[in-house]
Amino acid sequence: MDIPRPDIKAKKTQLRRVLFGTGLVVIFAGAAVLLRRMETQPHRQYVTLTHDARVTHALVLFPKLRGKASVVVLVHEVYGLTDWAKDMADELANEGFIVIAPDFLSGDGPHGGGFDDFSSVGNRVSAVQNLSSDVVFEDMGAAVDYGKKLPNANGKIAIVGFSWGGWKSFAFATHRKDLSAVFVFYGTGPDDVATITAPVYGFYGGADGAVSGGVPATADEMKAAGKFYEPVTYRGADHGFMRLAGEFLNTNRDNKTARDEAYERLVKLLWQMGSAPAGQPQTAPHLGK
Repeated sequence: MDIPRPDIKAKKTQLRRVLFGTGLVVIFAGAAVLLRRMETQPHRQYVTLTHDARVTHALVLFPKLRGKASVVVLVHEVYGLTDWAKDMADELANEGFIVIAPDFLSGDGPHGGGFDDFSSVGNRVSAVQNLSSDVVFEDMGAAVDYGKKLPNANGKIAIVGFSWGGWKSFAFATHRKDLSAVFVFYGTGPDDVATITAPVYGFYGGADGAVSGGVPATADEMKAAGKFYEPVTYRGADHGFMRLAGEFLNTNRDNKTARDEAYERLVKLLWQMGSAPAGQPQTAPHLGK
């Protein structure tokens, strides 16, 4: 009796059709996901900010949202306007905010450029450390003025600074009375808080004694001056935990926990901006979860 043999050629043809069809589904699904991301991705552009005779370049991101949005001026760390700082700006824009991130090294590079004009991290750090506070505040003021004039801005302006930028942001609050809120990430407070009018929110690492150790004294000064100050110290987190949490060599799990909690708090407060009770002091710093 003859045993029927399977039609190998027909099966191969059928298999190719199945694989081809599956491949098309995967391709179309991937394209759909990419298209959705492109549709919701913030619009990014570089602008020139001017004040007096100085020119400062800034990265500006506009969210893909209808209607008006709050403006966030992002003040980078001592490392300058790094990829991490730009990624943070992207994240906040994705949350629905207009983000302005000045390159405070504009014009200070060895060839007259900014961040990209420096050949090493060390050279950038040294240049940022040597920046005049007056010039930094003028650059921040130019960013605020630019943000206030944007047609799709809703009039609320926040300053968000990290480390060196947190220190400068806290100090900048003493210079401007038109800020809706200031968010200080592991930055020390100014010597005189009397002229601060915006609510100030602090984010500190529990393992960062050099900075977080001074928070109680700052809280006392803000309370005595009748200013609103709400610091949160995140248990076990290092200085710079917002950046360190995403680094491959990070071995401190508390940095990741702190980063997640701090980011959630930041976004929530930014959306609530304008409703904070300015002038009602926070009595003492408290710990994160």
